[in-house]
Amino acid sequence: MITGPTFEEMLHPRLMDPAIRAEAIAVLDSDPLNPLNLYNITWRDPQDRVYHIVLPRELTGVDAQIVVIYGKRFPSGSHKVGAAYSVLLEEQLLGEVDPAAHTLVWPSTGNYGIGGAFIGCRMEYDSIVVLPEEMSLERFDRISSYGARVIRTAGSESNVKEIYDEVKRLRGSDPKIRVLNQFEVMGNYRFHYHVTGNTLVELAAELSDAGIGAGRISAFVSAMGSAGTIAAGDRLKQVWPEHKIVGLEPIQCPTLTNNGYGAHEIQGIGDKHVTWIHNVFNMDALMAIDDRDALSGLRVFWEEAGREALIRRYGLAEAAVTELAETLGISGVCNIIGAIKTAKYYGLGAEDVIATVATDAMERYLSVMANLRAAHGALDQASATAAIDGVYHRAATDWIMEGSREARERWHNLKYYTWVEQQGKTVAELDAQRDPEWWQGHQARIADIDKRLLAQRGAR
Repeated sequence: MITGPTFEEMLHPRLMDPAIRAEAIAVLDSDPLNPLNLYNITWRDPQDRVYHIVLPRELTGVDAQIVVIYGKRFPSGSHKVGAAYSVLLEEQLLGEVDPAAHTLVWPSTGNYGIGGAFIGCRMEYDSIVVLPEEMSLERFDRISSYGARVIRTAGSESNVKEIYDEVKRLRGSDPKIRVLNQFEVMGNYRFHYHVTGNTLVELAAELSDAGIGAGRISAFVSAMGSAGTIAAGDRLKQVWPEHKIVGLEPIQCPTLTNNGYGAHEIQGIGDKHVTWIHNVFNMDALMAIDDRDALSGLRVFWEEAGREALIRRYGLAEAAVTELAETLGISGVCNIIGAIKTAKYYGLGAEDVIATVATDAMERYLSVMANLRAAHGALDQASATAAIDGVYHRAATDWIMEGSREARERWHNLKYYTWVEQQGKTVAELDAQRDPEWWQGHQARIADIDKRLLAQRGAR
């Protein structure tokens, strides 16, 4: 069976066999469907530098240093491919799946499904991605290009219940089906806890050496889709107990804020339920972001008038604007808005580093941007300036809920309705998550998984 790197090798690619790492780097752009790209699942570039951008104060309007690590250089163009790989690798090592016997189903609202299509097909599995029909056209095209089949379900980003219903139908229709559910499977959590979390720990020291921050990360801000990425905060809080974990969701679908529901346009987050793998007892604050701000904030980087305003009116370097235009997607802008709100809410200053993530890049939203311009007309200097001021500089400390004991209990209790009533978990399993040792036990399994993979390599 085809495998790739261990968790430790994804964290530190320098530990990989140098020949394999060199071959992987060589095919990242030239042969993107080559299975060697499994060894490019890492936050570090060929020179062992973390993929990141320190946002200019001219954009954020705050003194705190906001650092964005970005996923566009991962195979498939999103860091979600790391979660997909980790989930499949664990199942394969445990003997739960076999490419000769099973068809994999990847429930997703986008990037995990794309990652699953990439990983599953590179590891020679027949793969099906279940995805809402109203997601961006680029998502469907990418999944098909990787060789997976797509089943379109009703609705958009927040229609996860419809995905679950289709997955249940598939599971009952064919004994070969194996479901790799990102919202439930702890391999997703483990990838971000260990690889993303420890990458950020190391980045904090590297930034300090460059004169940025004081060697710590004061807050980690992440919107919740599967709630995999926010697991990095669990690792950061172990290193810095005073660290703040801030979760984001759309105002248009405020599930954790007030048990709300609805459709929204921030693709990749706000899936109208609390996921099984989300450690809500560690979340210090919840913020809701208007999807119109996330779209407008990305649009100023897409349209010429917006880029011109950023350079001429706000003083951003042209190279910085170009890099951000190529690096951000809708949820990335949402995360930046949340980071700005975090800086203001907690009164963070120049010595503080706030870390966040750009899951994917502009290439995945060209059709969305074109539709916005068709509906509202092209930006001019006045409308671009209004968008920059309104989205970034005037981000307010509204729609914020502290992670009090009572709030965390409410967030946790919401899991009951999806996972016990619909998905077959027991109340005892749900109650077990209240104990920090439950999460620590899942963290500790990383070493065993790596040991299994290394033993398999040695047996070949």
